[in-house]
Amino acid sequence: MSMTIKKGDNVVVITGKEKGKTGKVLEVFPEENRVLVDGINIVSKHQKARNQQEKSAIVKKSAPINASNVMVVCPSCGKATRVHHKDVNGKKVRVCKCGVSLDKEYVKTTKKDAKKSEKAEAKENKASVKAEKKADVKSVTASNKEDKASTTQKSKTSGKKA
Repeated sequence: MSMTIKKGDNVVVITGKEKGKTGKVLEVFPEENRVLVDGINIVSKHQKARNQQEKSAIVKKSAPINASNVMVVCPSCGKATRVHHKDVNGKKVRVCKCGVSLDKEYVKTTKKDAKKSEKAEAKENKASVKAEKKADVKSVTASNKEDKASTTQKSKTSGKKA
């Protein structure tokens, strides 16, 4: 089974007693579908002295947790995200839904693509907003004309009655 989480990724825990905590992935165990995250799932291990010079101690260390309980945090938008895949220069690259690559060697190329798509979306949004404003202005001016016409008619009719 292929894993979408790699060593060095920042992840956030989405379920369990550590829910909401973030940390860096120290090690990945794909056969067991588990990840070792720094500062998450701390367990106590009792260490016995092997000889007279050593001391017995209780050692606290991180234990692996299931990979399904964590989500990758995007470095650019800072949100937990499902990992999408995209072909960049013939390679399968992990990508955030905002369009930025999660793999360090492809960050620059995917950032350029993301910026281009954001600019295109911004232009479309501006065009639609301008169209809406023009429609609103036309409707407001039409309603103002109707209001003026109705008030002048009312004043003419009220003048005739008096």
